[in-house]
Amino acid sequence: MYLVQLLLPLYDNEGHPFGPDLYAPVRQLLAQHFGGLTTYSRAPAAGLWKEGEQTVRDDLVVYEVMAEELDRSWWAAYREELRTAFRQEALVVRAQPVELL
Repeated sequence: MYLVQLLLPLYDNEGHPFGPDLYAPVRQLLAQHFGGLTTYSRAPAAGLWKEGEQTVRDDLVVYEVMAEELDRSWWAAYREELRTAFRQEALVVRAQPVELL
């Protein structure tokens, strides 16, 4: 079993918020494809990274699903689709093995 997390930005590179219409199809697809979805959106996560000497910040919503198998090619294609939709240079989708207790 794998826990797959998608870190999606709340704002574009100019600081304009993305509308809810951009997130709804993502939630719908993930919930349908994986049988459920957890969304962390009430208190946005903050992502920080360095670009040269400058620290850049992103406010993020985190979507996560659990999957029996990790289909890397499907996730790579979907990450690219999301990267384009959210107009990002890069977008983080990460997976980790989990053991249900």
